[in-house]
Amino acid sequence: MASVIIPPTPPSARDDALHLYRAFKGFGCDTAAVINILGHRNATQRAAIQKEYHATYSEDLNKRLSSELSGQLKKAVIMWMPDPATRDANIVRHALEGDVDLKAATEVICSRTPSQMRQFKQIYFSSFDVDLADDLATKLSSGDHKKLLVAYISVPRYEGPEYDQAMVQKDAEALYKAGEKKLGTDEKVFIQIFSERSRAHLVAVGSAYQSLYGHSLEKAVTKETSGYFFNALLTILQCADHPGKYFARVLRKAMKGLGTDDPTLIRVIVTRAEIDMLYIKAEYRNQYGKSLHDAVQSDTSGHYKAFLLSLLGTNP
Repeated sequence: MASVIIPPTPPSARDDALHLYRAFKGFGCDTAAVINILGHRNATQRAAIQKEYHATYSEDLNKRLSSELSGQLKKAVIMWMPDPATRDANIVRHALEGDVDLKAATEVICSRTPSQMRQFKQIYFSSFDVDLADDLATKLSSGDHKKLLVAYISVPRYEGPEYDQAMVQKDAEALYKAGEKKLGTDEKVFIQIFSERSRAHLVAVGSAYQSLYGHSLEKAVTKETSGYFFNALLTILQCADHPGKYFARVLRKAMKGLGTDDPTLIRVIVTRAEIDMLYIKAEYRNQYGKSLHDAVQSDTSGHYKAFLLSLLGTNP
């Protein structure tokens, strides 16, 4: 469930566009006004505001926001403006340009459901005139991580709760034979099973693996793989089981220790605020005994903090 709080009777897109225009006028930008509007509008409302702003002021709202805002706030607001599928396409495209950001690309691709992936793949092609699988194949260095991402983005997967128990047993045994049972790892088997099986099936494979071999499949993946290939497998496995727990861990890691991993913090809060942030907030509190709201409050500052907190909604 989404965490963003939308006013019961929000202003019209015309009124929002007018107030944004006024926020940009004069010396400096009224950042609080920008946050108060955009941080409390859903994707449909934001699209209507952008359309109205352009029609009224003959100016692209995103470009104006980019010129008026700065720093982490600018990055967060610009990332927030599109709908979720377009946002995912933009994040992956940006991650594949220049200094390739394998962390961001892996997270977005391996954490999305098949239907979410179909949507952002279509938008990726229409926006950038290239198939996502082809772009990954061209821009990523060769290796198992690349093979897994290309396979995962290319293979259609079932989204229902049913699975074949006999196939589950075979997959658990195959993963053991390809990993812990032998010297070295047969990565092809891991790539095939993790890229082709549904989330429900993978969860069942994890349970079967635990029953057969006395420890978790996640532990086996940790032992047998490394680097971004390991990260991708673990993301697929954890998101199959419980996306809320996965993202709670990612957020905790982003704010733990010296300094804050701002790109990760922004990416996760912005991309999940309209999807399942209420579940992530609940898992964060359950796992770490502190609200996500309080964690962000203590680890960020300024207008950037205010915007992220607006996306998180109320502090339970």
